[in-house]
Amino acid sequence: MTFNLTVSPDFSPDHIAGWYIFNTWLQRKLGCRVHLELYDNFAAQRQAIADDKVDLIFANPYDAAMLVRERGFSAIATPQGKKDEVVIAAAIESQYQCVEDLKPGAIIAVTQDPDVNLIGAIMLEPADLNRENIVFKQASTYVLVAKHLLQRNADAGFFLKEAYADLSQVIQKGLRILVTSQISVVRHVMLVGPKFSEHKDVFQELLLNMQSDLPQGPRVLEAMGLPGWERQTIEDTEFMIDLMDTLMN
Repeated sequence: MTFNLTVSPDFSPDHIAGWYIFNTWLQRKLGCRVHLELYDNFAAQRQAIADDKVDLIFANPYDAAMLVRERGFSAIATPQGKKDEVVIAAAIESQYQCVEDLKPGAIIAVTQDPDVNLIGAIMLEPADLNRENIVFKQASTYVLVAKHLLQRNADAGFFLKEAYADLSQVIQKGLRILVTSQISVVRHVMLVGPKFSEHKDVFQELLLNMQSDLPQGPRVLEAMGLPGWERQTIEDTEFMIDLMDTLMN
């Protein structure tokens, strides 16, 4: 039997090769076939989930909530020290110094990243802005969000903090951070589906011990841009899902 692995489309393109290397490492360690399928956007990935074509997924918090509650997935691990914070930025040459400077009718550049857009929208509330009085300009990547700002096609943009840090120094010098979230408990997680349940415990231990799997483990982690993995408990997952529910409501 072949299991299907996928990754939330908001991961850095710089690490595409790293996930393929991880997939090869994982198959060798598990002794079973795992196929890595990367999707260009969230809609395509969610359709694959609906079609029962996903058994393992490195998911963003928004989709993790759906997968756990509606599809019977279990969270087993999360990257060490990595939290999903959100940055709202504007062009350095704009008049905007803080979120409160944005006015109704503001154009906000965004990707399809659901948790970033949710948190970003909440962070606009101090300026009395909401989905009814702003305009969202869609972009397929965070680099293109930045491009909209630099070309003055948008007043501000939402970024996953990690993605903002991955922007080139040239791009970052042309931007100004207006605000950064400090939620701390919202994180991407590795999830396993019901069909993969017999391998769940072994998979979890493999992830938690990757740093010790010399010499391959650390090399694979470096290629993925991850420092390592830490255990994601049921309690951690439920707390994060409850928080996401609160933010959505």
